[in-house]
Amino acid sequence: MADQFRGDAMGCIEKEPVQTPNLDRLASEGILFTDAVSSYPVSSPARAMLMTGMYPATNGVTGNCNSQNTPYGVELSKEAVCWSDVLKEEGYRTAYIGKWHLDAPYRPYVDTYNNKGEVAWNEWCPPERRHGFDKWIAYGTYDNHLKPMYWDTKSGREEFYYVNQWGPAYEADRAIEFIRTEGTKTDPPFAMVVSMNPPHTGYELVPETYKRLYDSLDVEALARQLPYIPEKGTPEGDYFRENIRNYYACITGVDEHVGRIVQALKDCGVYDNTLIVFTSDHGVCMGGHGVEGKNVFYEESMRIPMICCWKDKLHPQKSDLPMAFADLYPTLLSLMGMEAQIPASVQTHNWGPLLLNEEIQTPEEAFQPYYFCVPSDSTSGRRGIRTARYTYVTEVEEGQPTHVWLYDRLHDPSQLHNLAESQPALCDSLKRTLSSWLEQTHDPFEKYLKP
Repeated sequence: MADQFRGDAMGCIEKEPVQTPNLDRLASEGILFTDAVSSYPVSSPARAMLMTGMYPATNGVTGNCNSQNTPYGVELSKEAVCWSDVLKEEGYRTAYIGKWHLDAPYRPYVDTYNNKGEVAWNEWCPPERRHGFDKWIAYGTYDNHLKPMYWDTKSGREEFYYVNQWGPAYEADRAIEFIRTEGTKTDPPFAMVVSMNPPHTGYELVPETYKRLYDSLDVEALARQLPYIPEKGTPEGDYFRENIRNYYACITGVDEHVGRIVQALKDCGVYDNTLIVFTSDHGVCMGGHGVEGKNVFYEESMRIPMICCWKDKLHPQKSDLPMAFADLYPTLLSLMGMEAQIPASVQTHNWGPLLLNEEIQTPEEAFQPYYFCVPSDSTSGRRGIRTARYTYVTEVEEGQPTHVWLYDRLHDPSQLHNLAESQPALCDSLKRTLSSWLEQTHDPFEKYLKP
């Protein structure tokens, strides 16, 4: 998985001028989900939903893991039963490589650059909080992609090290080592996460070889094709123009190293019987809609890449099934024949039986939730639903409704026109669906949606 990788930013989607030959090949060999989303499009909440199969009100990760949110208990619970715990219990050999970002920083803060400002971000994950992962080459969060830092399996909190290598390259090297040693054994099976930070901010921190591929990109022509990008001369419009080449360079670099990992599976003879997923925790607006980052309900933030490939089991196809990042927990366990082992605590969708069909039929009523929480104030935030056609979001501040957004993405794919005031009946219908969902998932935010 990558970080901050937009759903449209793959060559095979044919919407953005980015080069991803390895991902395109993987997509042709598996299921390419063209409508996959991140329900809470920011790092820690997205990752916590993936690991626990629970939504923020239940898993407690209501915002990013940083010192600002530490007083509110924002970190992955040691007691949560993660999918990796299930696999460990089933005898799998497990590894986690790369960004984790699920531990709350505590004093004295680890001595890294991103712990020296007003907000500390980075923290070590002790062995008892690794949820079944045996091999560990990881960090909390750290954005110097050209000189990343890591803790190894047996490292203490102060025993991290730096690497003079681009993060995805180093992580692919370590993943390939693991595949060559563990993948060649017939039993027990292995499970591994490779969590690459690019194309997260720090876009310029990418090897020149990838940058050169986009030297001739006509950024102005691209901006004209994207109606949600502000004009040149505006802060967010200029942000897009200054960063999009490097953003694409990061993606092409990630693509190359994903390709190396997939090739290692093939070289070791285990590709045909390995379930491979490529995805991202969320996307990024990149200045679109006046938003530089993510954590909003616009498509550029919520939509993510999603490819599931398992040569002997899954039929290659494109699917508009609205698979969510968090749905991977029950879906993958189901595909692996472990439906009975999915804990009762899991709230996310199990699409496993659908994925085995020769042609996936998307249920008409399928939708995904949207979340934005305020860790310091449970009476404030946003909730919404994203259906095949509509995005509906309601905002509350201190228990009082303050704003509603409604977008018809069929007729307004760039989400430029808020229809909330002109479509009250549709808003009421979607609000009822949202209210029922929040009640079903035990989200106390539901009480703020009452008429």
